Amino acid sequence: MLYDHIILKYGEISLKQKNRKEFIFQLHRNVKKLLKAFTNLEIKSSRDWITITLNGEDPEEIIPICQRIFGIQNISVAMKVSNDVESIKEAALFALKEAEDVKTFKISVRRANKKFPHRSPEMNQILGAHLLSNTDGFKVDVHHPDLELKVNIREDHTFITSKQYPGAGGLPVGSSGSTLLQLSGGIDSPVAGYLAMSRGLRIEAIHFHSPPYTSDGAKQKVLDLARKLAEYGHDINIHIVPFTAMQQKIHREIPFGYSMTVMRRMMLRISEIVASKRGILSIATGESLGQVASQTLESMHAINAVTSYPVIRPLITTDKNEIIEIAKKIDTYPISIRPFDDCCTVFVPRSPKTKPKKDKVEYYENQLDLTKELDELLANIEVVQVSSSAQAKDTLDELF
Repeated sequence: MLYDHIILKYGEISLKQKNRKEFIFQLHRNVKKLLKAFTNLEIKSSRDWITITLNGEDPEEIIPICQRIFGIQNISVAMKVSNDVESIKEAALFALKEAEDVKTFKISVRRANKKFPHRSPEMNQILGAHLLSNTDGFKVDVHHPDLELKVNIREDHTFITSKQYPGAGGLPVGSSGSTLLQLSGGIDSPVAGYLAMSRGLRIEAIHFHSPPYTSDGAKQKVLDLARKLAEYGHDINIHIVPFTAMQQKIHREIPFGYSMTVMRRMMLRISEIVASKRGILSIATGESLGQVASQTLESMHAINAVTSYPVIRPLITTDKNEIIEIAKKIDTYPISIRPFDDCCTVFVPRSPKTKPKKDKVEYYENQLDLTKELDELLANIEVVQVSSSAQAKDTLDELF
């Protein structure tokens, strides 16, 4: 006997009605893409789950990848046998003997095939008696078993599973459209990207780079963060904006208290331009309410006024410690704490306005002509595509 299949059970997709097929199709595509290195796999979708036939591939290598795919509730390693009682008994016995650290077990039979001669309660008894009479030291515990053997009798075969792993939940990446993530290199924005992807959003990233005030180390940090996020869905385009000249002019000509607000408004304007060119309909940020001066309600109101695009803020009510915990879970934290400044930490005024007045911001902006800097900046955006497994690919200048 052999565990020769993996079953990916849907999460929230199961609640969908008429458009369920579209979500399943997207999930199927994501699974195929992330498992493309395993060339022997056969992947098939049905209304309730995705079945992966291993054909000799190692499930221990495949399961951790499946756990990063949004849209999957749980993952089971399964044996597939014929709808024959003796075959099912043999597989169940193998599963029990093969399990480690097990003293108690429970059998759960689900009979989707109503033509199968034994009803579910009857099969529970048949299999339970078979296991107890052919082993020593095991007991049945229907409430808190060490091992639950699940027997799913389908139309033309039966799956027996005893090993289940949690999935990532959420919705398949790409099923909710796209967003442009402002990726700074800190702890928050990659977590925001991860949470946006968990709701089905495909992401591209925009990063504001200010050499020589920010280093190549800061830029590499962002590429590494994007590569880590790519493990959860797809290759990611990073739009690297040369922000130095504009940031210097804002710092030089805007009163200190308002320079941070004006800088953020320009970042949002530039993000909207990039998003529009890419056909992206929203912008995502790592803002958390009250965390810094630019993340008060007054600041966000003044900054948000420059765009009509939806600004998605997955972390807006999240505690900093919770954000750090997620960052550690998704393994972006060690990258985010590398000691390289990003453009948001240089030219920071000593006393930024925490309650900026929108009319004052607009007044100061009207005194400032940034047309030349904006044109040069847009003409020199560098676009890099990263994947989870490969080094940064060729620069995609053709995107602009």
